[in-house]
Amino acid sequence: MKISKEVKIGVLVLSGIVLFIFGFNYLKGQNLLDSSRTFFTEYSNVEGLANSTPVTINGMQVGKVVDIGFKGDGSGKLLVKLLVNSDFEFSKNSRAQLYETGLIGGKAIAIIPAFDDAEIAKDNDYLQGGVKAGLTELVNQRLTPLQEKIEVMMVSADGLLTNINAVFDEKTKANLKSSIAGLNDVIQNFKETSASLNTLVESNKEKLNSTLTNVDNISSNLSKVSDSLAMANVGQTMRNLESTIQNFNSILANIENGEGSMGKLLNDDGLYNNLEGATLQMEQLLEDMKLNPKRYVHFSLFGKKAKQYDAEGNEIKEQN
Repeated sequence: MKISKEVKIGVLVLSGIVLFIFGFNYLKGQNLLDSSRTFFTEYSNVEGLANSTPVTINGMQVGKVVDIGFKGDGSGKLLVKLLVNSDFEFSKNSRAQLYETGLIGGKAIAIIPAFDDAEIAKDNDYLQGGVKAGLTELVNQRLTPLQEKIEVMMVSADGLLTNINAVFDEKTKANLKSSIAGLNDVIQNFKETSASLNTLVESNKEKLNSTLTNVDNISSNLSKVSDSLAMANVGQTMRNLESTIQNFNSILANIENGEGSMGKLLNDDGLYNNLEGATLQMEQLLEDMKLNPKRYVHFSLFGKKAKQYDAEGNEIKEQN
């Protein structure tokens, strides 16, 4: 059967249209011969995200971004279309997280799969969007409080410098210079003293050596004395001393218990009372001797008989 020229032209045109559609979609990232799935997600800001940006699951690239545009509801949110070429299944509760691929590598989208009892995500389903803080944002978060602290520190340093300038006026500077000059004089005097000491040591080196030798001999003698003390029967001496102390304690105990002559003298109340009475009588006798000496001393050249007195001092007359 002979095919007409018109049929050939028609087939060629249809083939061209099909190839054009296939090529156009392929350039857009869609393979019409592949069973890929399309998902949608929303973001408030997609700075750094572009078409053909990789879409990953657990770090593995499974697709790419095919379209970015405004949602069209007046909210200003951006609708991102994702093309996933993998048959890996996950639920509708999975999230599409926007993250930075590096400092200068732009951004990508990672699908955080959820494995729960929810329905499996299908073609043209919406995934919940999210943004992971990138390195730049984290650095900004760290640098912002640090910057505030540096500013406060700079203000404090400025105030400190102002106070220092106020303290170090011309008079203070002059005093400081004078003090430094005095310190230099002290250092110079110290150097001269050190030199004098060195000269003194050098001139008396033999005497110092002799003195050190004598000190060494004294140390040796002390060592010998300590050795002699160590070899002495110190233990026996201590035992004798302990025995003597025990005997002395025994004697004191006997005296306290009233044993022996000393104990009786110290503990006998009757003896104390007798001594006290005798002392009183002795005092009375001395007093009476002072008042009535004639009672006790009588002297007569002619043999006259001495007068007699009673206990009260009255003269006793003889009866004829």
